[in-house]
Amino acid sequence: MTATTLAPPVRVGKPAVWALGLLAASTGTLESVVTPTLPLLQRELSMSPAQGALLSITMLLTGALVTPVAGSLGDRHGGKRVMLRLMAVVATGGLVSSLAPNLPVLLLGQVLEGAMVGAMPLSFILVRKHLPAGAAQVAIGVVSGLFVGGGMLGTLMAGPVAEGLSRHWMFALPTIAIVAATLLVHRLMPDDPPGRADARIDWPGLALLSGILLTLMLGLATAPELGGRPLALGALVLALALLVTGWTVVERRSPSPMVDLRLVAKPAIWSSYVITFAVCLGTSVAMFLVPQLFAASADGYGFGAGSTDIGRYLLPGTVAGAVSGPLGGVVARRFGARTAVAAGIGVMTATLVAMAFVHTEVWHLVVGKTLVALASGVCITAMVVKTATSVDHGNTGTATSLVLVIRVIGMAAGAQVSGAFLTAGTLPGADDPAESAFATGFVIAGAVTALSLLAVRAMNKEVKA
Repeated sequence: MTATTLAPPVRVGKPAVWALGLLAASTGTLESVVTPTLPLLQRELSMSPAQGALLSITMLLTGALVTPVAGSLGDRHGGKRVMLRLMAVVATGGLVSSLAPNLPVLLLGQVLEGAMVGAMPLSFILVRKHLPAGAAQVAIGVVSGLFVGGGMLGTLMAGPVAEGLSRHWMFALPTIAIVAATLLVHRLMPDDPPGRADARIDWPGLALLSGILLTLMLGLATAPELGGRPLALGALVLALALLVTGWTVVERRSPSPMVDLRLVAKPAIWSSYVITFAVCLGTSVAMFLVPQLFAASADGYGFGAGSTDIGRYLLPGTVAGAVSGPLGGVVARRFGARTAVAAGIGVMTATLVAMAFVHTEVWHLVVGKTLVALASGVCITAMVVKTATSVDHGNTGTATSLVLVIRVIGMAAGAQVSGAFLTAGTLPGADDPAESAFATGFVIAGAVTALSLLAVRAMNKEVKA
């Protein structure tokens, strides 16, 4: 079904783009407050470690489920319209979390807050519709970078706010900022015309896609336990295969599929998903292993660093991640997304392999983690830009939302792979893994990242009708 021909959208200025950026920063802040304060929340709410783990992944699961739905609905009904409703859900979740007296209520708040991840593809829909192509690429980088910057702010402020005021305020303050930013977006960003407002929602496809993502994310979260239970692992793999098969059949037959499989099969699209997964897996390995190296005993190969010192050592990498979004947008605009991605992959690969052999000083790891964060951010932003500009406006939300979902899956897979290496490398009775476990993890992450170069060649193949 073709979209109705409408008048060209109204062009917007920098204030509207910065309103989207402020919203991205606010949601990034709210997303990141749980992880650094998890011990405090466990203590105040009398949570077990298993309950704490559940709390830490609840928003991740919701985000993985909501993001492709939000992107598809934004393509059909207009990005601004869907975004305003989505932010109402997120604000409600933030309010519930800030007032939560116990774990079940806090979990409900986190489920509602997870909808915030869907705001990213909706932002990309809006900037593509209201900005020229070159300016849209930079704007995508700005929004992505400010989301990461908001995450950095949330990580830094969550502990002091929770300890100085209360845990309630660490949710309330970002929620207030989200409400204010949403009002600015509503005021400054003009309405965008719906692309396929008369298209039906593919409920069977939506249900099956949700089942696939939920099964996959739960499988990654429970991978260490499933490793010793082959029957449970086999049942999970079988269930995932059946869901994927059923979803493929439904999407091929649907007159208005949630995800157009013909679009995904185009080289420029599937290559972006492959590269995103590989780059995010490599990034996640570095994010997991570097703090473990800092914390390992100083009597061996480690540095015996405490939480405060580790946070200080990781700060340059966090800053690099925040600036990498705008930088990736600028590089993609000036030199092309393919060049930006290839350069980023090259820097990441060299850095990961170097850290496997050179990690005897704190600055070795600080520089390595910073380079990985910078290169990864440039790559992912360039992939989002390339994916967004390789499809027509009516598919922007769907295509970019899948990039963000694959990013989540890649990060989760990298964390589980890293944990498996360290577990296997820890001898009975030992407090720290063997140094070789870290080296192996870095080398494999570098190899996976390097292999994604094979998909870079497909990026420039045309996908537009």
